[in-house]
Amino acid sequence: MGIVTRMQGCKYLWNLPCPEKRIKAAQNALAYSLSFPVMQLLVGRGYDSPEALEAFLFTSRERDVADPRLLVDSERAVERIDRAISQGEKILIAGDYDVDGMTATSLMMAALLPLGARVNFFLPHRIHDGYGLSAQTIKRAAENGYRVVITVDNGITAFEAAAEALRLGIDLIITDHHRPHENIPLAYAVVNPCRSDCLYPFKKLAGVGVAFKLMSLLYEQRGKDMPEEVYELLLLGTIADVVPLISENRYWVRRGLQKVADRASMALQVLKRNARMVQPLSATDIGFFLTPQLNALGRLENPREAVAFLIGDDAEVTERIGAKLFALNQARKQVEKGVVSEVKNQIQQGILTLENQRSIMASHFGWPPGVIGLAAGRVASEYGLPTFLFHETAQGLLKGSCRSNAQVNIFEVLQESREHLLQFGGHAAAAGLSLKKEQFSLFKSRVEQVLHERWEEDDFKIKLTCDADLTLEEANSKLLRDLAHVEPFGCGNDRPVFYIKGATVIGKPQLIKEEHVRCMLFADGVVKPIIFFGRPELFDILLKAENEQIQCAVHVVENNWEGRRRVEFHGIDVAL
Repeated sequence: MGIVTRMQGCKYLWNLPCPEKRIKAAQNALAYSLSFPVMQLLVGRGYDSPEALEAFLFTSRERDVADPRLLVDSERAVERIDRAISQGEKILIAGDYDVDGMTATSLMMAALLPLGARVNFFLPHRIHDGYGLSAQTIKRAAENGYRVVITVDNGITAFEAAAEALRLGIDLIITDHHRPHENIPLAYAVVNPCRSDCLYPFKKLAGVGVAFKLMSLLYEQRGKDMPEEVYELLLLGTIADVVPLISENRYWVRRGLQKVADRASMALQVLKRNARMVQPLSATDIGFFLTPQLNALGRLENPREAVAFLIGDDAEVTERIGAKLFALNQARKQVEKGVVSEVKNQIQQGILTLENQRSIMASHFGWPPGVIGLAAGRVASEYGLPTFLFHETAQGLLKGSCRSNAQVNIFEVLQESREHLLQFGGHAAAAGLSLKKEQFSLFKSRVEQVLHERWEEDDFKIKLTCDADLTLEEANSKLLRDLAHVEPFGCGNDRPVFYIKGATVIGKPQLIKEEHVRCMLFADGVVKPIIFFGRPELFDILLKAENEQIQCAVHVVENNWEGRRRVEFHGIDVAL
């Protein structure tokens, strides 16, 4: 591993491309006919051997797709579902209120209904029902004659519900992808790649991915092809849940993008229109502009309408729900912005002190539970510190969400602090939790203790990894074509960051809507536009740097305006 060279930008501490890997990148660029910056980013991410490069670049092959039978309990679960269909028993799908849960529920419905299943679904209301499968839901299912309950994207911590199902004679099949605690619920079947005894080789499936694997096994055993709409649902849920887009996830997302480019559902067309998008979709487009509309439904209202929207065949209903999603998402943005502003104001006023602190923790009665996770993510990104935000209930409980930075495993922090918690669950980067209000100070102290003991000071600096060097001349149409081989971008395969050294700012920068800054860069006879979204503080810096050389960290994008295609930069940070 090469020596890491660093540079301090205006906001981020930059990790620059490793110079020791330039020779390997140049050799591979010639061998694979890819532009040097693209090969430099691939080599920098560990794809430096022919085997690694070909496995990544040609992942459209099905070799990354593992046999669903390797999922513990998958065959037992499929046998029970198949028997329920054959005997006409009622099946209930119990999902979750986020997009992963919505799409997983919709996928199960879309797969089971054509087989003649007597199936219905339940999506919990975030505030009234809370997260996960409850004993009360099991009781209602029994009262309504359901014999089989299948969870999707939840259930791995539903111990009380599992006990209630056993007592009432309901066969509970849990499908989940969240990390289990030390024990798992006593259910008819527990299908989760993260089980300690599970041999499934890929552990990073989304909840919708686990549901898909189970249904693919059911269809295989029945000798049928899966309905086409399931691949779009798998695409949306996988991207929305921010699971790593590597291996099997990468394969299914690439396949899903190809399918929706040929034929998109009514729902996807409405989401695109809401976002004013006409170009073919990328994974980034879906994650930033489409799935947040669906998420807004689960964050602010009842998520049940999502299923009718995603798999319904009534155009009028789809349009009506689509209009509602747009309005809710606009409202969500404003509420989220307000929470973030309030936290930042508390920091600026010294109400929340960051001195010697490695986390940010705040609560408020008025913060909506549906947006505090997003707000926590924005605050964590701004300050580089794991952030915990809580909604205070009238009963004296704190229900919260936490988001981490790239270095700290927040799930491990919660495990080490669990004596102060009522519930918790999630992943390395994001989790949900609840505790009694009187435990807040003790919990915060314990979290700080764990963060100081387990991580170094450097882990709490806001960092930016620059994947490759780039000249303005290299930012051309070939670069865009070559970058397409690296897509889809997302968690685990981040959108590339390019390092531009020694470009001159020509002319005065523009401040757009008091939020964004645009200017022109010049180097080696080439001029390119660059825009910094959400970085108004850079206006004065770039104004003073007119006709001076600067260093930039950028994303490369294609601007297609009125039929004219050109390469431009979305700036991330500047160093003088």
